[in-house]
Amino acid sequence: MFMLPLKNHEINKILIIKLRGIGDVILSTVILDNLKEKFPDAQIDFLTEKPSVTILEELPHINNVILFNRNSSFKRFLQLTEIRKRKYDLVIDLFSNPATALITFFSGAKYRAGFPYRGRRYAYNIYGPPERAKYHAADLHLELLKEAGIKIYSKNLFVGLTNKDYTFANNFFSGNGFENYFTVGIIPSGGWPSKKCDPEKFAEIADALVEEFSARILILWGPGDLEDSKKIQELMANTSVLAPNTTLREMGALISKCDMVIANDSGPMHLAVAVGTPVLSLHGPTDPKLQGPYGENHEWIRLEELDCIGCNLLECPKNHECFLDLSVETVINKVKLLIHKNNIAY
Repeated sequence: MFMLPLKNHEINKILIIKLRGIGDVILSTVILDNLKEKFPDAQIDFLTEKPSVTILEELPHINNVILFNRNSSFKRFLQLTEIRKRKYDLVIDLFSNPATALITFFSGAKYRAGFPYRGRRYAYNIYGPPERAKYHAADLHLELLKEAGIKIYSKNLFVGLTNKDYTFANNFFSGNGFENYFTVGIIPSGGWPSKKCDPEKFAEIADALVEEFSARILILWGPGDLEDSKKIQELMANTSVLAPNTTLREMGALISKCDMVIANDSGPMHLAVAVGTPVLSLHGPTDPKLQGPYGENHEWIRLEELDCIGCNLLECPKNHECFLDLSVETVINKVKLLIHKNNIAY
């Protein structure tokens, strides 16, 4: 497969493209340190969708965050011409769908990196692996960098939090008596109904954490999660604290104050990894080897013995056994492992 060899001295302006979910965008930030190491003086811009702008715009790696226009064909054409006018030398399309392939192709960039999925190969002259299922989503991005001749120095993920965000979190923790307690965040978020652990099970897990470790429980939630979060709190036999309504960055700052979090496969799960908080993720329809928490400091649980595990269905056609049949003892043992591997005091 022919690929254009990349010449470092020609790279002064870089555009990264990654659309869709917040978690997907967070995973794509794994390339940032490596690009800065390779091209320390290059301008790096990032094309994404509205929900992810807030976590990228404060990152020191990124010069400009560009909002992808979905509104109309005419406005998208105007965006194509605007991107071409910016005269990027290298475009890295980490999304590689038909729309982003078109943007990459018409960008005018000499170097155009992406994945050669069906009908999109024309847009690129540097190709990542065609098989997604062989790699964790973050590692897939790094494989594309390798194909461009960029050495991998770092596997860090990033979100841009401000001093204001951290001050908010510090004030909340001190105001709710979390100081000097082993604090576990419970995060019931999930992009699909089938990915969300049932409130009844989360309540069981949270009570076990209180009883086993004298933990303080903070229930964190985002849009659409408030009802489940309140239900977890109501079902618990022990006391817990419900986080206030927050911005995504404020949630990230709260998560950074937790000793660990237990989460579904979700954007906030990847947010926790990016802010450096150990994660225990609960999986049913999705594969933790591909979408789980990234890095060695984290753990995951999935009931591999179920014949329907990894179904990838948006709605469970059965009784959600992948979560309801989880053994609380298994969860507690995983928590002990996280405590040990991260040297967490409790």
